Amino acid sequence: MVRKKIREYDSKRLLKEHLQKLAGIHLPITSAQVTESTDLTGMLDKEPWSSSTRLVVKPDMLFGKRGKSGLVALNLDFAQVTDFIKQRLGVEVEIEGCKAPITTFIVEPFVPHDQEFYLSMDSERLGCTINFSECGGIEIEENWNKVKSIFLPTEKPMTVESISPLIATLPLELSQIRGKIGDFIKGVLAVFQDLDFSFMEMNPFALDNGEPYPLDMRGELDENAAFKNEDKWGDLQFPMPFGRVLRPEEIFIHALNEKTSASLKFTLLNPKGRIWNMVAGGGASLIYTDAIGDLGYATELGNYTEYGGPSEEEMFHLARTILDCATANPDGRKRALLIGGNIANLTDVGATFDGIITALREKKSELKAAKMHIYVRRGGPNYQTGLAKMRAVGEELGVPVEVYGPEAIMTGICNRAMECIES
Repeated sequence: MVRKKIREYDSKRLLKEHLQKLAGIHLPITSAQVTESTDLTGMLDKEPWSSSTRLVVKPDMLFGKRGKSGLVALNLDFAQVTDFIKQRLGVEVEIEGCKAPITTFIVEPFVPHDQEFYLSMDSERLGCTINFSECGGIEIEENWNKVKSIFLPTEKPMTVESISPLIATLPLELSQIRGKIGDFIKGVLAVFQDLDFSFMEMNPFALDNGEPYPLDMRGELDENAAFKNEDKWGDLQFPMPFGRVLRPEEIFIHALNEKTSASLKFTLLNPKGRIWNMVAGGGASLIYTDAIGDLGYATELGNYTEYGGPSEEEMFHLARTILDCATANPDGRKRALLIGGNIANLTDVGATFDGIITALREKKSELKAAKMHIYVRRGGPNYQTGLAKMRAVGEELGVPVEVYGPEAIMTGICNRAMECIES
């Protein structure tokens, strides 16, 4: 599971649409997203409610504690909302040590309320943890002892009995709406499961005319489930985490990935790192990454990469991008490049390695200047041919290349590479 955060605007959009379909519960949510390209004057025509009701405005940038940071404005008219946005749009703020400009806001109706509740759902390996409290709001962390939790195994449906521990202690004055809150929690869980949410939080949700209504909300989706949720998710983008700006090399690989049925992922972690990887498959990539971290070299890791099923040309472009980064800052010390990964099922290892070999030949002088040592480990279709080619290109280029088959342990190869760069 790859958990990806989505904007509050999208979390509420998905909840409103699918809660009606799956549980017959109507949420009167209306909201608008504002960016630098938004025509605020035209918004009055597009969103007529924005001129007829009091409003709330806040950044929608994947960071929390907006209220504590003074970034939430309540009970405003549209002119005040416009001023609030214009004063902050594009302005850099610091949130928990991370600095970045605010580029996206959410505007929605102001809902007066007396009571604030907390609800969250978190997907785990064997089920889902559901948390609920009648003491929601910005002080939820200080009142976490008042949060009630249940664990619902994957194979078990939500029932009246399973939900009762969450709502049984609601104050007497709220007993008449206990059933509505219970139905709301069950409905939200149905959306959570059907749309492959990995995390959902409402802090707080309130009662609007006696009906549950989420005020603040955040969500995460399982990106690996995108293939079966295209229609359900609709026009959904996964924004970058707050403060994270894509580098040109990452943009290039991302664009390449968008045009192919293969999987090509590249994240630049440390341009001055001495350990680089070009690993097939998410599982093998995580093993290599974790092993390097366990050995105490996490700060030296230059990138995170995983690929699956690329053509020779696609592999060449990915390999050349990684080699450009890996050799850009030679400092006289040895470096390591880990290539390959686990045992392929369908990928032609020989063809994949042909793309890598072309890139290695192109970067011959840069590899030598960077004192690069290459470690190859792979299995799968045509892997003997691929490994032989990698061994031969090392001799051809005069670059140290160690080649291993599927009998070698991946973590052991990581250890061998770390010993090399320190020798």
